[in-house]
Amino acid sequence: MEISNEELIKKAAEVAKLKKVSEDVRIGDVGCALVTDNGNIHLGVSIHACCGIGFCGEHSAIASMVTNKEYKIKKIVATTGDGTILPPCGRCREMIYEINEENLDTEIIVEKDKTVRLKELLPRRWQETWDLES
Repeated sequence: MEISNEELIKKAAEVAKLKKVSEDVRIGDVGCALVTDNGNIHLGVSIHACCGIGFCGEHSAIASMVTNKEYKIKKIVATTGDGTILPPCGRCREMIYEINEENLDTEIIVEKDKTVRLKELLPRRWQETWDLES
């Protein structure tokens, strides 16, 4: 059974529960839900800490996925707690690709009823730049 965009968005929003653990650290500003090519769902949350040591919700969900020996993402979304969709930042786009090059075909939910493929958001990978200079 395929999960709808609306269901995946809801799952991401459900884990996006802001918690301030200190003056400098916020957990869960952003939640992420992804579905793998095997149909498994993985969730994650962001951690924002001073000194730049935090990470995005996508990284957390991807860590769950690879911990379970899965590497191919079928569809992914990141949201705030109220369900506002946030397209992946450049670092997350690169992470999705680096985990499995076939993830260039991953559907990224950018609006409730709109997805784009990762290759549309990441048209030139840094490896291609190096290849051009060789």
